[in-house]
Amino acid sequence: MSNIILKDMKMNKKNISLIALVAVLLIPLSCKKSFLTQTNTFSSTAGATFQKSSDVVALVNSIYDSYQNSDLLKKSIWYYANFQTHDWFNYGADIVWNNYQINSDFGALSTFWNNAYIGIARANAAFGIIADAKARGIVTPALADRLTGEAYFLRGMTYYYLAGSFGGVPLELSATTNGLTPRSSQDDVFKQVVADMQQAEQLLLSKTTLPSTDLGRATKGAAYGFEGAAQMWLGNYAGALTAFNNPELTNNYHLLPNFMDVHEFDHQNNDESLFEIQFDVQGSQSWDGGWQNGGEVAWIDDFSWPEEVDNFGYDYGNPGLWLSYQPGDLRKGGTIIGPGDAIVSPGIVAKWGGIKGYPEVVSGFTNGDPRYIGDDGKIINTCGTATKPWYGVSDQKRSGYYCAKKWRDPNLTGNSGSQVIFGSQNQILLRYAEILLDRAECKIRTGDVAGGLADIKTVRDRAWGGTAPATMQDGAKYDGTAAAPITDPLQMVLSEYRHELTGEYSLFYDLRRAGPGVAAAFIHEAYGTDATSTPQPNPAPGPTHDGQPHGVWRTALPDGRDLLPIPQAAIGLNPNLTQNPAYR
Repeated sequence: MSNIILKDMKMNKKNISLIALVAVLLIPLSCKKSFLTQTNTFSSTAGATFQKSSDVVALVNSIYDSYQNSDLLKKSIWYYANFQTHDWFNYGADIVWNNYQINSDFGALSTFWNNAYIGIARANAAFGIIADAKARGIVTPALADRLTGEAYFLRGMTYYYLAGSFGGVPLELSATTNGLTPRSSQDDVFKQVVADMQQAEQLLLSKTTLPSTDLGRATKGAAYGFEGAAQMWLGNYAGALTAFNNPELTNNYHLLPNFMDVHEFDHQNNDESLFEIQFDVQGSQSWDGGWQNGGEVAWIDDFSWPEEVDNFGYDYGNPGLWLSYQPGDLRKGGTIIGPGDAIVSPGIVAKWGGIKGYPEVVSGFTNGDPRYIGDDGKIINTCGTATKPWYGVSDQKRSGYYCAKKWRDPNLTGNSGSQVIFGSQNQILLRYAEILLDRAECKIRTGDVAGGLADIKTVRDRAWGGTAPATMQDGAKYDGTAAAPITDPLQMVLSEYRHELTGEYSLFYDLRRAGPGVAAAFIHEAYGTDATSTPQPNPAPGPTHDGQPHGVWRTALPDGRDLLPIPQAAIGLNPNLTQNPAYR
């Protein structure tokens, strides 16, 4: 629960619709794009506050706003989706993620939990307020339906990430609560996600009828996508296929021809994207030294850059992931780059000429710093070199490999140069390539192996820019040995989840969803994980790695640590909450 809802545990039931109005005052949590720009009002009663259609729209906008927080998106959902897989690691205060030692006092988890329940409280309040506004003629029936659908969608999506991350959580479904709700089962939470998404499907606008001024709002297609994913968590693969095959998805979304375009700054809200969190820069673009408000927009992405470029560089890649891409897979350069690799983002190349144009690189080369001098003696235009990998400026303990998916906003300079420039890259939570892979898994599990392989082929053909090899295999194992062809259809899906979605907001969720022990076995197969809790050398020298233990961890996923711990602060507020067993 949020501290707004549970301000006084001794009080009787509180009317959350009124408390949610107070929460609306907290809306300037971060930056907004297009429809999220708003003016907020407050009064002691809902009737007095919601006198205009724009007031009601603002309340629903405030539910979207609960996601515009970097600790929620980056340090909770992104960290969980990626650090848990061992494809990516952290160096800094959050290094405990690398060996699955995250604890219940990790501050970002409380932010995740609090913001989630703030959004849920706003959604629960919105249902009655919208209905009242409709009855009083303040909003039209059509607008009332759309706004109600958005509230259902956002509540359902929030429960999706809560259950996917923590397992069972308290289900708050009304505008009143005593704040002492115990945890429901994980299955019951996902059943509620399905119910909310099915309500949203009936009320939301189609992508084809959504006005351009409302670009970024939830649509029918997004609801079908999340419903299908929730049905998979419940093992209802036939129900998931029904959602995934709905024409709202199959007719209105498609893969972009070029994989690189999916995450490019000038392709935000593209035809492959079902739902993304909207960000924009407002006011000054200079960093004020804080991590929130405007500054959070920038650091979601530039946390993934080399420290040699931006002086942040807190997450970095596993060279084993770099090795694992099958030869010819164009996704590799758009996902992970390492020593000797040039950045392939068209936007970065156009703005900076590649890596060589960034202020820190120019300054370092001018000052004769060898890290910024290429093997040809010219200013470096690659992510380090084979002889001089970029292991970090402050401690030299990173791997030399970095997330190219998060290096796409050409406006960012990181914490270098005379001015830190904020970025406004949206964060994609669900896109059509994942729908196709989800559908492939469902088909395989229900006996339609040929259909599943056809969906996989669609994704892989795009990855090769034409026709993918008929045989699927990883490029190489973590130890540098050639990987055997993948022949098991389910393992094909898991491999494609990894190579298509790593570095985004989905991968570990999809692995955990596949069944007990699947994630641990997959990670062990990919990286030879063992019981150690210290960094281990990557045995693969490869063409760009020297075999030293630069930030590479191979810790086995402990039983029960596929879930996150319930934040201790939440347990302190609600004594009916129980901690996940692996953290007791």
